[in-house]
Amino acid sequence: MIEHAQSVAGAYDEISELYADHAGSAFAADPLHRAVVDVFADLVDSTGGGTVLDAGCGPGHISAHLARRGLAVVGVDLARAALGLARGACPSGGFVVGRLEKLPLVSGSVAGVLSSYSIIHTPPERLPGVLAQMVRVLAGGGHLLVSFQSDEDPAGPVEVFDHQVATAYRYGIDQVLEPLREAGMVEVARSVVAGREDARRGFAQAHLLCRKEQPST
Repeated sequence: MIEHAQSVAGAYDEISELYADHAGSAFAADPLHRAVVDVFADLVDSTGGGTVLDAGCGPGHISAHLARRGLAVVGVDLARAALGLARGACPSGGFVVGRLEKLPLVSGSVAGVLSSYSIIHTPPERLPGVLAQMVRVLAGGGHLLVSFQSDEDPAGPVEVFDHQVATAYRYGIDQVLEPLREAGMVEVARSVVAGREDARRGFAQAHLLCRKEQPST
């Protein structure tokens, strides 16, 4: 598990500056992705604000966007070179080295968690544990936004695809939503961009927004 994560991180470190340019430009050119991130930020604000976690933050392009929205941001990633770029992109953020499988945050310590395409290198057998970590660090009533390459069929199968950096997995929405439900999340909304809009692979792009239920009293 650790070896796999470190291998992926090393691959991203080798192309950190090139990837930073690509990821930042892609986000800036994608109004639908920015819109769901802004909805996430609005929901965090509407429930009292607080720190948000950018899980698998990479070079920090979305962390910077959230900071411009006035949110306090902490980013976690294993790719050290990418974290260096993130600190430059978002000077107000706090960025730490860590694995998605074992997030270095206290349980219930953040008001929101954003995972922008950071689960795609997680093998299916490890996905429930990664998602459970995101839920663990999220406070009751907080929101989680998970974005990933998907299938227009919510029950679509896991598909391995040849990502330029490391082996990646395309998940049907149900395969992400079910472990989140088991961990105590409820779905708030979903946005699925049609596969025909992806000129490169023809993959749908899913943005799944969930809320952590408040503990019963």
